[in-house]
Amino acid sequence: MSSILTNNSAMVALQTLRGINSNLAKTQDEISTGKSIASAKDNAAVWAITKTMEADVDSFKSVGDSLALGQSTVGVARAASESVTDLLKEMKKLIISAQEENVDRTKIQTDLTEMATEIGSIISAAQFNGLNLVNNSQTAAVNVLASLYRASDGSVTTSNIEITPQNLSAVQTAVAAYDVSTAGGAATALAGIETQLQTSITAAANFGSVAKRIEIQSDFVKKLSDAMTSGIGALVDADMEEASARLQALQVQQQLATQSLSIANQAPQTLLSLFRG
Repeated sequence: MSSILTNNSAMVALQTLRGINSNLAKTQDEISTGKSIASAKDNAAVWAITKTMEADVDSFKSVGDSLALGQSTVGVARAASESVTDLLKEMKKLIISAQEENVDRTKIQTDLTEMATEIGSIISAAQFNGLNLVNNSQTAAVNVLASLYRASDGSVTTSNIEITPQNLSAVQTAVAAYDVSTAGGAATALAGIETQLQTSITAAANFGSVAKRIEIQSDFVKKLSDAMTSGIGALVDADMEEASARLQALQVQQQLATQSLSIANQAPQTLLSLFRG
């Protein structure tokens, strides 16, 4: 039945055109933003997940900064410990030489004094951002933020890497007291230098171990952050090839739907021919 009051064909064509225009607008938004899910209305569940993940990625950047600061601080302390160790090894050679009777102990003592002074200078300068881990000014362990963990209930906890300060000032004090100008003093220095050397070696080894742990954790945090960023992209990024193909198809559908609506709108005009004589 044909009616001049109700044009069913036009309504169907209009509904089709509206649907196509809606899909076309969504596809154009995907292409312009690069995201298939740009807001909560696109997919509330996925959007909420990605926003939580984005917050964690931002947090891991802060963790990375903390690890970098810790790595630099430990690096300075390790370098100082290694330098002190090298000087103590040289001092040990001189002290061993002082055990001989036919040597100039005065010159040896002068060299030892200079080295002890240099050890003190190294220890004093071994600070990063105001923190010195080898001069006994910091006695409590230093915690470096290493990671964060999100539990299934949404709660977040953190973990730290602990750095234990080492007292090399005591080493400097001990070696500054050495006096090899006499045979007895040389023998006392020889007995003590090995203890100070082992203290310095232990300090360098401890700092080296912590530095390695921080380095490993820093690399992991970077990889984890990259993996989470890729995961977020997989959830919300638009497939540009697919979107481009869909855009072209929708543009053709839009043209056909517009033409179909135009034809449907002309249908009532054909009814006039029925009333012409």
